[in-house]
Amino acid sequence: MGYGLLAAAIAAEVAGTTAMKYSDGFSRLWPSLATVAGYLVAFALLAQTLKTLEVGTAYAIWAGAGTAVIAAIGMVFLGETMTAAKVAGIVLVIAGVVLLNLGGAH
Repeated sequence: MGYGLLAAAIAAEVAGTTAMKYSDGFSRLWPSLATVAGYLVAFALLAQTLKTLEVGTAYAIWAGAGTAVIAAIGMVFLGETMTAAKVAGIVLVIAGVVLLNLGGAH
C-alpha cells in the first residue's frame, strides 16, 4: 500500500511541476491552480506514505523519481535538449534510488 501511495504522490508532483511550466510564472490562472493542486495532493499522499515507509527511503524515491520523470518529460515533450550528461544524470538518480532501496528499505 505504501508504494502505491508513493507512486500516486510522484504522479501528482510531476503533474504539478508540468503545470508550473505552463503557468507562465503563475500569471495564468488554470495552470497555476493545477500546480497548487498537484503539490497539495502530492504532499498529502507523501504524508500518508510515511505511515508505512521510512522517511529517508520514501523521500529519496519521491524526489529522485520525480526529478528523473520531469527531466525526461522536458526532453521528450517540451523541446529541451537531450545531452549525454543529462541522460547520465537521470541514470545516476535512478541508480541512487535503487541502491538506497537495496541498502535497507523495509
